[in-house]
Amino acid sequence: MAHEIYRVMTFEKVAPFTLRVHFDDGISQFIHFRPVLKGTRSRIDPEVYTLVCPKNSADFDPAILHNWPESSPALKALAEKWVSKNQGTTRA
Repeated sequence: MAHEIYRVMTFEKVAPFTLRVHFDDGISQFIHFRPVLKGTRSRIDPEVYTLVCPKNSADFDPAILHNWPESSPALKALAEKWVSKNQGTTRA
């Protein structure tokens, strides 16, 4: 199976937790990150053209972002599973 390769060219914040991400093939996606992230700042990695969130070490495959309408339900489910698994844990 071929894996499509996209580059994130620019993005802009349009609302809290929501970015409009522009790709090298001219496609743009509005991406609401609230269900998968807990507040962070974003930037484009200048070497590999991915969207990264340095504060929590999150980075996103541009193909996932490019195909966000199809990808987001699975990511949201993973984030919810992670949160429920880690509820009640404490840090020293």
